Amino acid sequence: MSAGLFGLLDDIAALARLAAASLDDVGAAAGRASVKAAGVVVDDTAVTPQYVSGVASNRELPIIKKIAIGSLRNKILFILPAALLLSQFAEGLLTPILMVGGTYLCFEGAEKVWERLHQTWGSGHHQTIEETAQNFEGDAAAEAEKTVISGAVRTDFILSAEIMVIALNEVSHEPFVSRALILVVVALGITALVYGVVALIVKMDDVGLHLAGKSSAAVQKLGRGLVTAMPRLLSVIATVGVAAMLWVGGHILLVGLDDLGVHGPYELVHHLQHEVEHAVSFGAAVLGWLTNTIGSAILGIAVGAVVVVIMHLLPLKKHGAGH
Repeated sequence: MSAGLFGLLDDIAALARLAAASLDDVGAAAGRASVKAAGVVVDDTAVTPQYVSGVASNRELPIIKKIAIGSLRNKILFILPAALLLSQFAEGLLTPILMVGGTYLCFEGAEKVWERLHQTWGSGHHQTIEETAQNFEGDAAAEAEKTVISGAVRTDFILSAEIMVIALNEVSHEPFVSRALILVVVALGITALVYGVVALIVKMDDVGLHLAGKSSAAVQKLGRGLVTAMPRLLSVIATVGVAAMLWVGGHILLVGLDDLGVHGPYELVHHLQHEVEHAVSFGAAVLGWLTNTIGSAILGIAVGAVVVVIMHLLPLKKHGAGH
């Protein structure tokens, strides 16, 4: 009886060790996959703060929390199951789906550029989604806030899809269950990282005000510096966010076209990248990456401009908008 019990305990201990090793493997694989997706993570972090630009200070963190929940829902409930099923049964559809998402990112970025140009040179002021929540009160403010959040979650869906597919590509050799666990870890970790950083960025001015009230002159100076720097920082982040949409969207299209057999654009950009890397002796990797990024962004703004024309300037659109 006791021998049987000890045998059972040995089996349980062996299973526990196996489970622990499996968890270690999942964690390591999730770390590798997250590193591969780091470029898109930076883009996601740059894009998000613009959605709380100009809203009341006490609504910034609640809005970020709702966007973060929407982002996690995007990854866990929609993107992860779809990516796993497609990778298992219809791997060829992943590239076209990603390209549709890339086109949407190009449109979003080009539309932001169009809005800024229209504000600068146009006859009227076009209200952007970032400005809506601060111009209303009561029920109207709540509705405007929903608009801001839904816009952010829609954009996040594309970036999240890119993150998850990049991660999936890194662990495609793993068994189905391991792939699913790894992607869950990636989704949780990246969402926490991105929106934690975003929360710190948008609350930096509040931290500055708190420090400015301290007794130490040095701490007060630091606090005032943070408050002064915040508007400029948010402006820079908004610009980086627009550039990121165009770069990531263009890169998705560039790689997708190559995967589908249209090699010209991809080969041209990579030829220019290699030429730059061989032409310089210092900073070759950085300049090569920059060349690739600019090439992707040019494709992104070109495709995005076409979609903006279709969505905003055709007579059908004008008629629907009541012009």
